[in-house]
Amino acid sequence: MSAVSHQKPPLSVLTRPVPVPSSGTARHARPVGLYDSWWTVGGAALAIGAGWLAAVWLSVHVQADASLHSVALFVHLAALVLGFGAVLVADYYGLLWLTGRMSLADAMGGANRLHLPIWAGLAGLVGSGVFLHPNTSSLPTRVKLVMVLMLSLNGLQAGLLNRRAAGRRPGEEPGRGFLVWATGTALVSQICWWGAVIIGFRNSQR
Repeated sequence: MSAVSHQKPPLSVLTRPVPVPSSGTARHARPVGLYDSWWTVGGAALAIGAGWLAAVWLSVHVQADASLHSVALFVHLAALVLGFGAVLVADYYGLLWLTGRMSLADAMGGANRLHLPIWAGLAGLVGSGVFLHPNTSSLPTRVKLVMVLMLSLNGLQAGLLNRRAAGRRPGEEPGRGFLVWATGTALVSQICWWGAVIIGFRNSQR
């Protein structure tokens, strides 16, 4: 036999690919967050709108006795103080940033910590309002109800605004569009909160 027949096959034929060991635990996909995109915010807005319609319908059909009415009125006023007070502080942080007395990161960080009392105040207003039997045939009352809905929707997109601000690089200056967005958010918030307070006060005098 020739010497060629006794030669070993090439190494690449004898060896098999060695599997690469995993680098650790597999990464799990991050759950979808509320402020990930306008789509998620839009879905939450539809849910809030449905809840708002249900609350208005219940306020027309639910009759509360004097004791329950008094408790609901107290909760309503307490929720107003909680929510509106937190909004005033959050907008004050924004004013400090616009006047150069606070950095954007500090202003947004302070506003983020106020989301819970703001939403708790709004939820308290809507929940207690069901038992106050508002006169939905009155135009001012209808305007107030719409303002409460606008506050909720404005709060949703404000959360998305804060998320976009948090994603900025350190030292990056906000653009004109961001400034217009932030200013419009604050204006809608103040107009709706003050409008709801004034209409509620005038209705209580009748």
